[in-house]
Amino acid sequence: MNAPFSGRAAALRDPFAAFVCDDETAEQLRPIAVEHGWSPEKVNKGGLRNAIQTLSVSASPTILFVDMSESGDPLNDINALAEVCEPGTVVIAAGQVNDVRLYRDLIASGIQEYLLKPFTPDHLRDAFANAQLTISGPRTPEAATDKPNVMAAVVGVRGGVGASTLATSLAWLMGDKASRSTALLDLDVHFGTGALSLDLEPGRGLTDAIENPGRIDGLFIERAMVRANDRLCVLSAEAPINQPMLTDGSAYFQLQEEIRHAFEGTVIDFPRNVMVQFPHLLTDVQVVVLVVEFTLAATRDTIRILSWLKANAPQARVIIAANRIVSSVQEVSRKDFEQSIERRVDVVVPYDPKPAAQAAKLGQPLVKVAKSSRLAQAMNQLLKLTLEQAEEDGEEASSNQPTSLLGKLGKFGLQSLAKKESQKVALAKS
Repeated sequence: MNAPFSGRAAALRDPFAAFVCDDETAEQLRPIAVEHGWSPEKVNKGGLRNAIQTLSVSASPTILFVDMSESGDPLNDINALAEVCEPGTVVIAAGQVNDVRLYRDLIASGIQEYLLKPFTPDHLRDAFANAQLTISGPRTPEAATDKPNVMAAVVGVRGGVGASTLATSLAWLMGDKASRSTALLDLDVHFGTGALSLDLEPGRGLTDAIENPGRIDGLFIERAMVRANDRLCVLSAEAPINQPMLTDGSAYFQLQEEIRHAFEGTVIDFPRNVMVQFPHLLTDVQVVVLVVEFTLAATRDTIRILSWLKANAPQARVIIAANRIVSSVQEVSRKDFEQSIERRVDVVVPYDPKPAAQAAKLGQPLVKVAKSSRLAQAMNQLLKLTLEQAEEDGEEASSNQPTSLLGKLGKFGLQSLAKKESQKVALAKS
């Protein structure tokens, strides 16, 4: 369920609460609540309307049972409930309307299960068992594959160099071309464009994670991410400007950890100030895409950031991507830029205003709109360089794994056999 901006601590949440419309349902629920170790006093009268009023001023339970028997518009009331429920709450609804379309709409709106009244105690036990499996079961939305995980951070050396545009395009390519389940994490909480550039509503997941890092787990990730397509999910925000987001970086780190386990690829849109303030966030990053422009200020900042990355993220491969380049007009030539930073530019993305304007109008990644252009070729090159590092890391990890006893014996046997054969050859010659 979606959550409003809230500073309530996760520790204050109850494991269970129910809001029912009649005494018969309450009497069925109370003994089953006791069986699960929950307080029977958490079974309240008042149904769905009372649940909305109560949860608008108090923390949501982990498992919520709501009776919709007295609801005139069940779907709208469930959507109103979603506005006051916090992420991680598993909702079981009950009602008297036997309609397949309503059932599908309710499931699509985010509830776990819909029970048709009258139901038996066994129906309730099964529903609660499934709810507990959802909470404690597999945390990933998709099963992990044999593809090595890749985590790339995209950092702009200056504001306005187009780092967010490249991050969105790289994430889209990672899903579309590389066939990886991919997450785009936009850490610019107030002015992020990760969701905006894909014509999506950012949701409240990122801001809620920052305020309540203890709630972050696989289920939270699954519900907080906004799906752009079958292979790309986005976690972005548009927090109010007058609402400062105070964090020690632990929420960002936990988000990275959960996303890394849930997806085959992660692209992080990394603002410079967040990178400098929380250097530990680059600990597990394999690739840093440094987006530059050929200007004097960008040259200076590239030198500084390269030095900073060498000290704080030595494990990461740094890819220099020059963006929005017009060959005829540059403040600093490419040759002078490369001499100043003492390394080559890996990728040059040309400036192409037409597809850029079209992508903004359509709410699509720039590389998707400019499929057959030089710009798309440069972005495909960036994807290739990023994935190469992940494959190298995967091969290195597999080569460092300890050899099994059978493997060692097999290797020893082959070596012995080869030694005996060479001895036979030597005797034959003598």
